[in-house]
Amino acid sequence: MKEHYSRAMELLHRLCMIISGACLVVITLIIPWGVFTRYVLNSASSWPEPLAVLLMVWFSFLSAAICYRENLHIGVAVIPMMLRGPARMAVGWLIQIGMMGTNVFMLYYGTKLVQTTWHQSISDFPFYSVGAAYLPVPLGGAIVALFVIERLWEGNLFAEPAEDSLARVSTE
Repeated sequence: MKEHYSRAMELLHRLCMIISGACLVVITLIIPWGVFTRYVLNSASSWPEPLAVLLMVWFSFLSAAICYRENLHIGVAVIPMMLRGPARMAVGWLIQIGMMGTNVFMLYYGTKLVQTTWHQSISDFPFYSVGAAYLPVPLGGAIVALFVIERLWEGNLFAEPAEDSLARVSTE
């Protein structure tokens, strides 16, 4: 069962990477288009900037989940690293409980926000729902919560970033 869950989390991790990467590529392509239309054609396109903002929201929440799973997230590790034995384990559990609480909060209240704003439209994109724009909040919360469960289940509270994760970050 644990192996199946880990495999599912690996697939979810890869999906987050693909979507985040696609968002970054699209942002990188549309911002120069906006600059080109504004300064060369002297007729600014109205859509690149708001689309880039929407994509950046998706990128941010999914990348945060990736960084958490790969132990690349920004965290306060000074106190746990100074501790040994049961005290270190207790601090580790407190950190993970805090992560779970934060992400369950994001999932619950983010879902309420999406439901409340689903039938409103964004002025720049009338076909796109405001609720859809807020969708990364509950999805990001759910994904990180699943990754917290994986970490707790494996008992790997203070894992160092994997070498392949660091190599992947340094080459990207």
